[in-house]
Amino acid sequence: MLTVGIVANEPSGDLLAAGLMQELRTRVPDIRFEGVGGPFMAQQGIESLYPMERLSVMGLVEVVKHLPELLAIRRGLKRHFLSHPPDIFIGIDAPDFNLGLERVLKKAGIPSVHYVSPTVWAWRAGRVNGIRASVDLMLSIFPFEVEFLRRHRIPVSYVGHPLADQIPLESDPLAARRRLGIDPQDKVIALLPGSRVSEIEGLAEPFLKAALQCRQRYPELRIVVPLVSTRTRVAFEEIRQARLPELPLTLVDGQGRDVMLASDAVLTASGTATLEALLLQRPMVVAYRLSPLTYWIVKRLNLVKTPFIAMANLLAGEQIAPEFIQDQATPEALSGALLEILESPEKVADLQLACRRVHAELRQNSNGKAADAVLNLLESRR
Repeated sequence: MLTVGIVANEPSGDLLAAGLMQELRTRVPDIRFEGVGGPFMAQQGIESLYPMERLSVMGLVEVVKHLPELLAIRRGLKRHFLSHPPDIFIGIDAPDFNLGLERVLKKAGIPSVHYVSPTVWAWRAGRVNGIRASVDLMLSIFPFEVEFLRRHRIPVSYVGHPLADQIPLESDPLAARRRLGIDPQDKVIALLPGSRVSEIEGLAEPFLKAALQCRQRYPELRIVVPLVSTRTRVAFEEIRQARLPELPLTLVDGQGRDVMLASDAVLTASGTATLEALLLQRPMVVAYRLSPLTYWIVKRLNLVKTPFIAMANLLAGEQIAPEFIQDQATPEALSGALLEILESPEKVADLQLACRRVHAELRQNSNGKAADAVLNLLESRR
């Protein structure tokens, strides 16, 4: 039986890993997975050694606060995989956690794969030497990463992004509205304040206030909020009740893709949701907030080297989505950008052309390519 060690730290990694696991099982039916995963990986049969929620921490300061527990879990995973070596190990994103684990396992002779390149092309470029020492193969989901990684002698295989395969090149907003019970004539804004409680704590209030200001312009405006888990829903509801209990909202458990597709404009935290909105050809406004100390460190050390924060903008090579970072993410700025989208159909048409171009570039049958690359590496080591 082929044993695969695999660790994901957050919901986007859980989904990414599950697709890879499914493809691996179609090629090697006699396979088992163990490590750390969420609900999607559980559906693919992972034997989870720790709850994934204990690893979902974002931001420099936030990580420091949880560092003792994170390090204890990583030590536990090292002990387990060294005493019960898998045939291959795959770290899903979360480089600050997974690369250290991968380095130890690689030194012990366990082939090591990292799925989703760390953003060394954007910030902390000095990490490339550590990455080279940690991985036998990098699976890259974005085409612009490959040249950088090869230049630094990191073995890489470009596999595209699974979301680009899952989402059709032409989606149907009216069908999404029918599924959600939204009238075709309604004007709709989607609020996506993040998949982590820490993101919601930073963005829920300005998002709600921005939505209120938009509703003052359009009193019949419908505001829909998809929330990924019970924890995020509770956190969002607490802020809503404390700040704007009078604002009419439709809260939805999950269904973020349908909510975005059904909307006329999306207000979202920076992250995977910006890529999903791009693939759905939805006009969006992006906000990004860290703790004040984390943001000060990033700015002070000039750690970020890219012109944009949102992945949608990086992929398009231009700002197709307005970005508001830290103190710029005010209700006034966010509502102004949303209203401009609602009142500028010609800009929306231009954006959709750019979205279609990027979608075609990312559509690579990525789960299949990733599974083949993993098995090819394994075969080369036998």
